[in-house]
Amino acid sequence: MNLTRKWLSAAIATALLGTVAGCGQNPTSTEQTSQPQTEQAQPQQTDNPLLSEWSGPYGGVPAFDKMDLSLLQPAMEKAIQNHLAELDAIASQQAEPTFDNTIVAYEKSGADIARVYPYYVIWSANLSSEAFRDIQRELAPKLAQYQSQINQNDALFQRIKTVYESDALQNMRPDQQRLVGLIYDSFARNGATLTGDAKARYAEINQELSKLHTQFGNNVLADEEGYVLYLTDEQLGGLPESVINAAAQAAADRGKEGMYAITNTRSSMDPFLTYSTERALREQVWNDYYSRGDNGGEHDNNAIIAEILKLRDERVELLGYDNYAQWRLEDRMAKNPENAMDLMMSVWPAALARVEQEVADMQAIADKEGDDITIKPWDYRYYAEKVRQARYDLDSDEVKQYLQLDKLREAMFYVAGRLFNFDFTPVEEGSVPVFHEDVKVWEVTDKTSGEHIGLWYLDPFARQGKRSGAWAYSYRNHTTFDGEQTVLSSNNSNFVKGKPGEPVLISWDDAETYFHEFGHALHALASNVAYPTLNSGVRDYTEFQSQLLERWLLTDDVIDNYLVHYQTGESIPDELVAKIKKAATFNEGFKTTEYLASALVDMKLHTNDPEGIDPDAFERKTLEELGMPDEIVMRHRTPHFGHIFSGEGYSAGYYGYMWAEVLTSDAAEAFASAPGGFYDETMAKKLVEYLFAVRNAMDPAEAYRAFRGRDAKVEALMRDRGFPVK
Repeated sequence: MNLTRKWLSAAIATALLGTVAGCGQNPTSTEQTSQPQTEQAQPQQTDNPLLSEWSGPYGGVPAFDKMDLSLLQPAMEKAIQNHLAELDAIASQQAEPTFDNTIVAYEKSGADIARVYPYYVIWSANLSSEAFRDIQRELAPKLAQYQSQINQNDALFQRIKTVYESDALQNMRPDQQRLVGLIYDSFARNGATLTGDAKARYAEINQELSKLHTQFGNNVLADEEGYVLYLTDEQLGGLPESVINAAAQAAADRGKEGMYAITNTRSSMDPFLTYSTERALREQVWNDYYSRGDNGGEHDNNAIIAEILKLRDERVELLGYDNYAQWRLEDRMAKNPENAMDLMMSVWPAALARVEQEVADMQAIADKEGDDITIKPWDYRYYAEKVRQARYDLDSDEVKQYLQLDKLREAMFYVAGRLFNFDFTPVEEGSVPVFHEDVKVWEVTDKTSGEHIGLWYLDPFARQGKRSGAWAYSYRNHTTFDGEQTVLSSNNSNFVKGKPGEPVLISWDDAETYFHEFGHALHALASNVAYPTLNSGVRDYTEFQSQLLERWLLTDDVIDNYLVHYQTGESIPDELVAKIKKAATFNEGFKTTEYLASALVDMKLHTNDPEGIDPDAFERKTLEELGMPDEIVMRHRTPHFGHIFSGEGYSAGYYGYMWAEVLTSDAAEAFASAPGGFYDETMAKKLVEYLFAVRNAMDPAEAYRAFRGRDAKVEALMRDRGFPVK
């Protein structure tokens, strides 16, 4: 999931509020060294290293070696103060508003907070602790207040509005016109047009939401850290050696030498439910994972959800919208909730029909083996794996032996070299500061010219204090409007570290996710935009590029050169590859249904009246009305649905993965039919030019048409999933 977004526009309101804990969006930290040219003197810097300009090679890098938690709050508060002073200076100019003295000055402002915020993100997502969470609770309402002060700076907004409505706009470059429109809309859609009591209440709601989003994310993290299942040797039935070794290491890391730990994260839960023969333990692990945030007591999220929904609804009512989803989708590709629902419901019946077939196949195997059970949710992965082996003679663990984490990373570099002409070279250890010993850094250059593009940071392994999931984040994005600024991008995963010296083996699904997140990093690294705000993303489009990159995992070049056995070094056999391709749509009913259930519940939560809502009851009732199979639950149940409740990045927007996947499937068919296939040079050039480098400098629909020659068609998605095409 991509956690980058535009920086220093009024739309960062939701990005600053507890974002990282829930895989939502985050502001892209853009280091800027010059300030708006105004008569007011700029605030003086302090000696706080978190505020200091980034120094060292590669255009300066974050001082991760100087991170001290005691410095964070004063640095953030000072950065907020400085930025507000800069914006006041822009707003109070006597000169008539112009693109340069207002829009460009606005884009230049905020260098201090752009430097501080990445440290906040790292502590929140990668190095969380009780001490940090105490600070986060203090900072969340201050960040919300800061954002409200930006949105409600009427003098600043009036200057922006003047430029937006001026005749001069028509004479600007297309990217400058889009920049002005994005900035104006971000203010107008976030309360800048309100007055009096409505304006004050809007700011109050943002502050209240900031606290609730933070609390929600911390509650989920507490349940992830608090529920660990320790196993003995007698309880390892069915588990492959790679899973056992990872569980042993996880237990040792927690001071439980000689035992095996199944942690409360997807990367640990999923393989256990797939292979363990201990049904009672499968049920326990399943319950622990899917009840996060729903266990009663101090970490229960249901009351928080109800309050978040009421506040969101009240806030958009102040702006004149009927419901939150209507406001949220207005500036996205879907445009309105009805279009998003139409897409989801066009796929939902086919997904349900496929689940019915999958469950029947699993039940038949269970009956044949005399297991005397009825398939339950904690049985789905276990018996699905048996069906896979029976139908396709495909053993997931056998595939795993060819999926080495380091080799897959090299495969991603190869793909980036072929498509983007990028070269990745390891940075000498110690030359660039990192925040944890697991983090490694590569320099990215142009293969032909040797030009420096940026740095890529990788933090691959799970640990205590690191939130679950996988995400991309950029510490600095590309700009040229004030001197060229190169990219500092990162990928963050939660793979379970094996024993020292042994390769880390991952599942096929995890390999796809690895490529997916790397796609987000490439999106940042390929940018050629001039202004910070143009590095932003349209939420139901921004997943498209990363979903598309997953397709290169199954290209012949990757298969032949990088999928090699971790012991013998031999390439994955052709027969096994054929089985993988033949089984490509296997279990698609499960994957589509668990995802769509979450997306549909999200949309219905944000289109219904939230007054008096009971989130648990609403979830059950909605799924019942949709005909949700008993054997499957939502991928993200409401009490731990961090995408939509630990921030607002994906709220009323989780549908966006499927919206983007329509584009993905359609674009993949274009590559598949090209003369050079997935490495066709003409297609690769168009891919970079229109789908990656342009970022948000062009309307997404227009950009896709420039790439494809037409709009995307949903039929490609149905074909991809093996569903009937009408």
